[in-house]
Amino acid sequence: MKTIGLLGGMSWESSLEYYRTINVGIKQALGGLHSAKIVMYSVDFDPIEKLQHNDQWEETSTILCEAAKKVERAGADFLLICTNTMHKVAPHIENEINIPLLHIADATAETILENSMRTVGLLGTAFTMEEDFYKSRLTEHFGLEVLIPSDDDRKIIHDVIYNELCLGKLLASSKREYLRIIQSLADQGAEAVILGCTEIGLLVQPGDTSIKLLDTTLIHANKAVERAILTA
Repeated sequence: MKTIGLLGGMSWESSLEYYRTINVGIKQALGGLHSAKIVMYSVDFDPIEKLQHNDQWEETSTILCEAAKKVERAGADFLLICTNTMHKVAPHIENEINIPLLHIADATAETILENSMRTVGLLGTAFTMEEDFYKSRLTEHFGLEVLIPSDDDRKIIHDVIYNELCLGKLLASSKREYLRIIQSLADQGAEAVILGCTEIGLLVQPGDTSIKLLDTTLIHANKAVERAILTA
């Protein structure tokens, strides 16, 4: 079994789900008392969040590159960045380490194509929804069409993530808003909606709506399980 490297803490609420999902996946695959071989470095999210909103991405990159190198030195065979937004600096991290990076957008796109879908909605932070680092990977590398919510709805999604979900707050009113936005994307032709922030799956689940939801936390974690076992 390969050792999985996790760069987490952004937020720890979703990093907890990575750890749980990966260990459940290993147990289901191998049985008995098997559990995952994991090296995790969990950062302090508060300074990173402030740098994000001040557009100081080079500084966030420096923090995560140093953390990723520590994960590598601790013996990880490959790395997951346990957040969608910080894949904005994924190329910088890849340049600083010698182990492969399992990119969250790639894992998600592969799942979309496996389900024979081409048009998807995207929820996430404003950075993920509005900038090219994530959407362009889906469109240019995998030929997908990506729909995003309106300006007002993007603000709702972003604010709920940072002011509620990252703090462990799950409000029924916010869930209703998210489900409304998801239905709006479905009405525009989305065959599925990407939960492109690792906390969103804490608020909405597949049983909440008729449209297929793609929880990037679960997808990313399960791809890590596959890689840990199949490439061992």
